[in-house]
Amino acid sequence: MLNIRKHKVIIVLIIVLLLLSVILLFSCKKEDPTPPPYQTTPYHIEIPFGFPTDLNIPADNPMTVEGIELGRYLFYDGRLSGRTHPDSLMSCSTCHLQANSFECGIDHPVFTGGFPHGITGKPTPHVMLPMVNLLWNHTGYLWNGAVQNIEDIVWMGIVAVHEMNGDTNRVKELFQNIPGYPELFHTAFGSETITMKNIGRAIAQFIRTFISANSKFDNYLQGKVQLSPSELSGFILFTTEEGADCFHCHGGSGNPLFTTHLFYNNGKDSIFTGPFEDPRDRYHVTGDPMDYGAYKATTLRNIAVTGPYMHDGRFATLDEVIEFYSHHLVWSPYINPLMHHINNGGIQLTPSEKNDLKAFLATLHDEVFLTNPAFGPPEKFPDDK
Repeated sequence: MLNIRKHKVIIVLIIVLLLLSVILLFSCKKEDPTPPPYQTTPYHIEIPFGFPTDLNIPADNPMTVEGIELGRYLFYDGRLSGRTHPDSLMSCSTCHLQANSFECGIDHPVFTGGFPHGITGKPTPHVMLPMVNLLWNHTGYLWNGAVQNIEDIVWMGIVAVHEMNGDTNRVKELFQNIPGYPELFHTAFGSETITMKNIGRAIAQFIRTFISANSKFDNYLQGKVQLSPSELSGFILFTTEEGADCFHCHGGSGNPLFTTHLFYNNGKDSIFTGPFEDPRDRYHVTGDPMDYGAYKATTLRNIAVTGPYMHDGRFATLDEVIEFYSHHLVWSPYINPLMHHINNGGIQLTPSEKNDLKAFLATLHDEVFLTNPAFGPPEKFPDDK
């Protein structure tokens, strides 16, 4: 009997001790922080073969699946102009066509000759730059590098008279009242209150997914295909100073971006009038007179579909561009030192060399990128029934 009672006492004591331990555990445990109101899914960027690993992604706008989805809707939604009338719709995609490497292109169905204009009819002060591989651009955006991130370009495009000519408050109010959009903003950024900051963030995320790395030349570097004799000859011309001497500004096999993202006076003009000269050159950013007439070296990827060429669109075709660099360079005190053939007026390519160089440039065409449905318009918008 005593043994039974003893065992019962021991069992009761054990239970009491366990209960006390549990109580002490929970009483000593700090309160858990309030769980986040939303949970985003990180977007994995697969860096292509041979590409740099230094990516330009702002710390306050990490890439997420939800942000990119929202950005895609906004990029293609004509109501981004802040209007709903069919004649007043305009979005990023109005000018930036995927088939033309996300620039206007010479064959745009609305803008004659590749020269875009805004809702008001006022022309843009420059032709467009392609939106491709901007994930690796660390030197600023636009032809002179005046804008430091894609996020800012978004609101600039909305308010610019020569683009959407919109009002940011009207844009926010409009999308706040479009069914489906507040929920998408909450999913992407944790708040249903729509702000210009988050509109810019979302579109910038989507644009940063525009990666072109599947051209014939990319496959050649990976040993998957061979270049033709003409293409190979053009490649040699491209990458040698005694040849076409393109690689200093546009890279090559060691620079798969096919741009340094730097700014050059490449010999288009000889007379510059300082502060009153074209306000789009690099001088108006740096204040350095040696930047008169200097503009960003564009990527040569998909170059066959990104005409017209140069900041002012003065050349309609690649043949004209090659002819310019061959025979029509113009000296000025501000010419970039890398223009090694300036004293001869150009690189003096022969007709066969011009054909070979053009054949090589054609190997940078990436049809997979230009037709990738992930970069195209959504099948429907959030408020579509």
